[in-house]
Amino acid sequence: FVLAALMAVAVMGAPRPDSPPSYGPPPSYPAPSYKEPGMPFDFAYAVKDDYKGVDFAHDESSDGHVTSGSYRVALPDGRTQIVTFTATHEGGYVAEVAYEGEAQYPEVAPYAPAA
Repeated sequence: FVLAALMAVAVMGAPRPDSPPSYGPPPSYPAPSYKEPGMPFDFAYAVKDDYKGVDFAHDESSDGHVTSGSYRVALPDGRTQIVTFTATHEGGYVAEVAYEGEAQYPEVAPYAPAA
């Protein structure tokens, strides 16, 4: 009992701080901004290889706010797909897709195992 009483008196007599802690809340920082101003650009390329049947092209330009252009590709069915597009921050990506030519589907020969 005496030991418990001495410990209680020791704890009660321990000095307490007269003021709240000197540290404050952690500092807050604004979220980084990654929005960069638009950069004007303009480019185009085309590839045509009749031997391999490769035919595609792309051209695109931007004034820093509106990006527009088109691309075309020869499809395996013989048609050419042409995509014309415009893209803005407000309106997003808007595309118009058109096809030139008519799809060709060659006759498929039935499977015959080798003799």
